[in-house]
Amino acid sequence: MGSVIVIKCGGSTMDQLPDSFFQAIATLQANGKQVVIVHGGGPAINAMLDRLQIVPQFADGLRVTCEDTLGVVEQVLCGSINKALVRRLTQAGVKAWGVSGIDGQTLIAEKTGKPLGWVGEIKQVQTAIPQMMLAGGYVPVIAPLSVSTDGSHTYNINADVAAGAIAAGLQAEKLIMVTDVPGILKPQPDGGKTLVTQTDPQEIDDMIADEIITGGMIPKVRAALDALGQGVEQVVICRGTAGDLLGVCTGQTVGTTVRTNSTIKGR
Repeated sequence: MGSVIVIKCGGSTMDQLPDSFFQAIATLQANGKQVVIVHGGGPAINAMLDRLQIVPQFADGLRVTCEDTLGVVEQVLCGSINKALVRRLTQAGVKAWGVSGIDGQTLIAEKTGKPLGWVGEIKQVQTAIPQMMLAGGYVPVIAPLSVSTDGSHTYNINADVAAGAIAAGLQAEKLIMVTDVPGILKPQPDGGKTLVTQTDPQEIDDMIADEIITGGMIPKVRAALDALGQGVEQVVICRGTAGDLLGVCTGQTVGTTVRTNSTIKGR
């Protein structure tokens, strides 16, 4: 395997991603990087639930998935969102191939013990399908659904968690989490906020305890820590601009970089 970069595109950023973002992926590919995209789709799922008069529910930033919601999640993520991303990559000259974690049992999960309904906890990542796609020069575009070991159940997986697990499974050099904020922001006494440019597991635990990191950022940073713990070298949380994407991949300081304690200088 060459140098793999996993990019997680959040549902809240999907409509705002400029054409230049997809062109930047073409540039990365042309420079020998193997790119995998894992995507969410929260706003589109909520819009469809609203049309069906199903009230969305969340706990600690994670979607509670009842049987009816699961059907909508599968339809939106594997259908409209996945194919929209494939189309936009194709327009940028990138060969893209859309799948979900169900295909080829890429993501095998068990139902979580938390009161989240049909949400899975990933037990195994099987990388045969994304590796086959990468070897053929494609960018795999993966929807974060999973399947039970025997194939009898589909589970919803938080997209951040899925991206972290896939990055670990592929031993990616970088996991880039594209979101609608510049990174982790720390409140200042004057009421403003400053960007945390580098952080580590201990500081993240402290920021969660101090409620600096809240809501949907919690599963993001936890997925980042899991990925680092399983061999991913670097996780960056940043905006979805072409400049940010190319900057991360050329070693510039962009967004919030999360590394294990031992790799942060001066700590």
